[in-house]
This record gives sequence, structure tokens and C-alpha cells, in this order.
Amino acid sequence: MNLDFPTILVVATFITGLIWAMDAMLWAPKRRRAAAALGAGGSVDPDTMAATMKEPTLVEYAKSFFPVILAVLLLRSFLIEPFRIPSGSMMPTLLVGDFILVNKFDYGIRLPVLNRKVFAIGDPQRGDVMVFRFPKDPSVDYIKRVVGLPGDHVVYRNKTLFINGEKVPQIPAGTYIGTGSGLSMSGAEVRMEALGDVKHDILVAPRVQGVEADVVVPEGHYFVMGDNRDNSNDSRYWGFVPDENLVGKAFLIWMNWDTAAGGVGWERIGDSID
Repeated sequence: MNLDFPTILVVATFITGLIWAMDAMLWAPKRRRAAAALGAGGSVDPDTMAATMKEPTLVEYAKSFFPVILAVLLLRSFLIEPFRIPSGSMMPTLLVGDFILVNKFDYGIRLPVLNRKVFAIGDPQRGDVMVFRFPKDPSVDYIKRVVGLPGDHVVYRNKTLFINGEKVPQIPAGTYIGTGSGLSMSGAEVRMEALGDVKHDILVAPRVQGVEADVVVPEGHYFVMGDNRDNSNDSRYWGFVPDENLVGKAFLIWMNWDTAAGGVGWERIGDSID
């Protein structure tokens, strides 16, 4: 089951904020009137006065948690959100167990939960490593590389990309040596691919029959592929990513934890994502 954390944050912010507002408008004035009435009656025991003015425990918790929850909601919704990489589809760029940060505003400001764009800032560019809600099940987040932009003619044949009739350059870069959860990809070919100005490594398994594609990307949609080309469930299988499913652009690895590799991968912490 996928935890709908944005909805939980919105509901928690609303409830704690409502309790705080109800106290400010209704309950706190009532406590002050009660305290004033006690004071008008003469000498009042300090403990009695303190008990009269004391905020209910629920209000105390609401006032403590509301600003924290609101700050987390705004940060995750409009600025930066953390994700964890669960599979090897983006190897060698991203490994199983990488914890990444995603820029939420590069592709426009969107309302939490509704995911509706309210302020356009920019659009995905060819070569971006992009997080999006899986078109077949929007409750699941996917991460792939943007290969085709709206209007592009994308061909993937013989493990080589062609964009609008031009071959995307690939340079052999040796043999992949995997560790931990990526051990199964050891022996795959590493190729340096250049999607415009973005240069990145991909993995190709020579003995695996690659899934090919020949499509024109519709307006408002994107064609995405994993860098682990022969082990990625991407647009070749299920089609295009609509603009309304975009989440953000991955830009940094802040932690790596792969139990199969012995725990923390210190050497990956702080790596930028290209």
C-alpha cells in the first residue's frame, strides 16, 4: 500500500490550524472571561487562576505542531521533496538505495494533492532525470530520463536512440562492475550517451533483445527511458507521461543505503544527478 503523504500533511495542517483558530476565536476569550470573573470576586488562589487560564492539551499540541507541519507541507509541495530509489532501472546513474532530492518548482508550481499547475516556470528538458506519477497508477512515483519532448520523433533501434532523424551519440565506456543490489548487472556494457548538452552513462546488455520504439510524442507529453536500457519499465512499454503527472527534477543524492552492499554508501553522498 502506498502512503499518500501529501494528503496526510494537508489534512494534518487543516486540523491543527482549525483547532488553533477555534481556540483564538472562542475558547481563549472564554477562559479570559472566566479568569476576569474570578478576579472580580476578590483574592484568588494562583493555582486556581492558572488552571482557569490553562490551554487544553489538544490546543497545546495543535499550536506546537501546526507551524512545523505547515512548513513541511510548503517545502515538500513547492520546493524540494525526498525520494528513495527502489529499483535498478536508472543504473548506473542511480543505484538501489539512493535517497535523492527533487526540485519541485522547475516544472511549475502545483497544488498539493490536486497536482494542478497554478504557476508555470519551466518545462522538462531533454536529458532531465524526472520524477513523475506513473500514468497507469498515479499513486506510484517513477523516475526516468526525459528522452522525447512534445513533437519529437523518437526511434530506439538496435540499442541506439534517434531523435528527429538524428542519431544520439554513444561512446563505449567499458564494462560495468556492480556491487550490492546492482551485482546482477555486472558485465553489461557502459556507454556514454549525449542527449544534447547532457552527457550521461547508460547500461546495455548485448545478449538481451532490446525493446524498440518508433513514436511521435504528443503535445503536452514526454517520452522517458531508464538509463539501464534493457532493464527498465518505461515509455517503450506503457506510453507517454502527461504534463499533469510531473513531480519534479532530481538533482542530488543525499544518502545511499543498500543492505546488500553492507549499508551506507558514503562515496555517493552529495553526488549531483546528471
